[in-house]
Amino acid sequence: MKMHADEIDISVAQVAELVRDQLPRFGDLPVTRFDSGGTVNAIFRVGAALTARFPLRADEPHEVELWLRGEAQAASELADCSPVPVPRPVYIGSPGHGYPLNWSVQTWIPGAAATPDSNADCDLLAGDLAAFIAALRSCDTRGRKFSGGGRGGVIADHDDWMQECLRQSVGMLDVAPLLRLWTQFKLLPPAGRDVMSHTDLTPGNILVADDRLVGVLDGGGFGPADPALDLVGAWHLLGAGPRLVLRRELASGDLEWERGRAWAFQQAIGAAWYYQNSNPAMSLMGTTTLDRLVHES
Repeated sequence: MKMHADEIDISVAQVAELVRDQLPRFGDLPVTRFDSGGTVNAIFRVGAALTARFPLRADEPHEVELWLRGEAQAASELADCSPVPVPRPVYIGSPGHGYPLNWSVQTWIPGAAATPDSNADCDLLAGDLAAFIAALRSCDTRGRKFSGGGRGGVIADHDDWMQECLRQSVGMLDVAPLLRLWTQFKLLPPAGRDVMSHTDLTPGNILVADDRLVGVLDGGGFGPADPALDLVGAWHLLGAGPRLVLRRELASGDLEWERGRAWAFQQAIGAAWYYQNSNPAMSLMGTTTLDRLVHES
């Protein structure tokens, strides 16, 4: 089942042809589809050390190219300051062989993707996540401020979308406590100075081994944002005890912590209903996070 009405199909054979044509030095490497559970790109392994990423949605080609080049720049910047391995950009490909958009190639980072519950009781992972977030916060914004339309700016700006999500969730979720939470969250005052942030610390982007953080994926959104934004991982990934470890390590005050809860809520409620049938793993992340938020309040 497709996740999006405008989703583009791309096959292993098409990817292999594109690699052979545009990256002939890798043309003999095997190409395999990788089920990442992601919602933005179709992912393919190219040999043992590379991944090819193909945008799933049929957006305007020039905008997609600009987006991919911006992602590559952000990912390179993240790689220079991350304390754990993250993918580095290798190439931006052109349309061809029936695929209508630009695409990208990155280095492969080994590790198992976390799930909402796989490491929920692990203080070690909580400490590693805190160290990762702290390292990103220490990176120089170079005077930049949040400028996107997604998460990381003004919480109340998302009210229309949250009201739609609440309406869509009737019959699937217990909406009354969620509405109470959102009513509180949208009144939170603005954050202070923006800091550099990963912006999407969801379980599928967190690579683990032996309860330790060994890599972080999807660095294309790295940029300045509300300092609380990367706290979403506390609810997407951790149970109550480890969550407090992360909070203690980052010395998060009450307001910053509440804003982190708000951003986790904003991401989770959209994922819960939108991907209920098309991406069960993403929907499960949403419902798990919402349950943690409700029972923490």
